[in-house]
Amino acid sequence: MKGTVAAVAFVLAASSALVSPHAYAHPHGWIDLSVRLITNDEGMVSGLHQTWRMDPFYSLVVFEELQQVENASLEQGLDQLGKEIRDNLAGQHYLTEVRIDDEPQALGDVSEYTALERDGRLTFMFILPLETPQPLAGSLLSYQVFDPTYYIEVVHEEQDGQPRDDALILHGELGCALSILAADPDPERVMQAALLDKDESGEPGLGRFFAETGQADCR
Repeated sequence: MKGTVAAVAFVLAASSALVSPHAYAHPHGWIDLSVRLITNDEGMVSGLHQTWRMDPFYSLVVFEELQQVENASLEQGLDQLGKEIRDNLAGQHYLTEVRIDDEPQALGDVSEYTALERDGRLTFMFILPLETPQPLAGSLLSYQVFDPTYYIEVVHEEQDGQPRDDALILHGELGCALSILAADPDPERVMQAALLDKDESGEPGLGRFFAETGQADCR
């Protein structure tokens, strides 16, 4: 089982031979994202609870491969897959950047995570902690989640072409305004992505220009 799971996890973390219906033509797979900002009673933000739903075709491929593994249930395969995903993403900062008042925030190690099947989709859920909790009151927190090579596109959960109300959540009484800003890449970047062949990845950093930005404005 280890070889199959490791291969699947590597594909998820770095690339995926999929077809995406999303914009810009290049991405070969996509992830539907939702985020809950974790805060305490003092208004300190300590991390991001992220839910990634892999696209249906990729999910089907993963489930079929895991079900073919001898002497292991799908649940056991998903448990191992979750660990492999976590381990691979750790070397890429979990594809996440967080800023508070435009200052980059150091991220901690993920210890709480799970991979599961939900409505036919492979779903990976994890808590990404900040290395040091930070006060939100009077501040602007922003984050982006993206594959640097833009092989996989990450988009917040949508309904009727707009981010869903639950795509970004912050519980509590801080009075923060939540928003998800669409990417606005310049035409040169769009052309750069569109010219990539179906088995190519972009230069590291390309994905940043196509990333949505989640914000909690608590100023």
